[in-house]
Amino acid sequence: MTGKQHPRAVASPFDLTGQVALVTGAARGLGRAIAISLAEAGADVALGLRNPAADGGLVAQIEELSRRALPLAMDVTDLDQSRGAIDSAVAAFGRLDILVNNAGGGIGGPAIDVTEADFDTVWQLNTRSTFFLSQHAARIMRGQGGGSIVNIASQAGLVALPGESSYCVSKAAVIHMTRVHAVEWGEYGIRVNAVAPTFIETDGTSAALSDPEFRADTVERIAALHRIGVPTEVSGAVVFLSSPAASLVTGQTLAIDGGWTAR
Repeated sequence: MTGKQHPRAVASPFDLTGQVALVTGAARGLGRAIAISLAEAGADVALGLRNPAADGGLVAQIEELSRRALPLAMDVTDLDQSRGAIDSAVAAFGRLDILVNNAGGGIGGPAIDVTEADFDTVWQLNTRSTFFLSQHAARIMRGQGGGSIVNIASQAGLVALPGESSYCVSKAAVIHMTRVHAVEWGEYGIRVNAVAPTFIETDGTSAALSDPEFRADTVERIAALHRIGVPTEVSGAVVFLSSPAASLVTGQTLAIDGGWTAR
């Protein structure tokens, strides 16, 4: 569809049946939960993995939902490999309707001590990859009449987290990139949105959250609900933003932060 057309009528506004999604960083944590939730909503899912042979049973889990799953070698800092993975998904499934830019990470430390190498590593992982994979996907979506891109940002892009300066900067850039891409690509029927989660219980956060003092401080800062989130509280929002239910939503960043940024 073009930017001037209305969305198709569907039985459920959250139904993704017949849609093809690609999730980067799908092996674990948020990426894994997002891939499963998209499949539960009806989408076939291409899985961006550093090692396609080590999916932890994710392919089988999606196939048990009667959806197709395609594991792909995809290190998002390797743009040539990642563009090739997107092309492989299109070749296998015939189209690409949803891209979720989930892969990311950070290197902690006081801003005064951040090295150029560490800054560049975080920027390439979080920001450069999101920009250029979105660009490649948008060229495909433009040709097929539309699509949805969901960027996994962070509350760190909305508030300052001491000791995480390069990560905060990279995610703030993703949030503004979301607005710019939404404005430029809306005429092609491509919606671009982001989610900005707080601390979520995953294997990536387990080390930090296992520190009782850090955990207690984090729970206190999650100002309204005072608890740590779980992956499905993020993946459900991604399904919403990918679905016809959000057909008039673009350029937005949804904070999934339990009220942290409302304080």
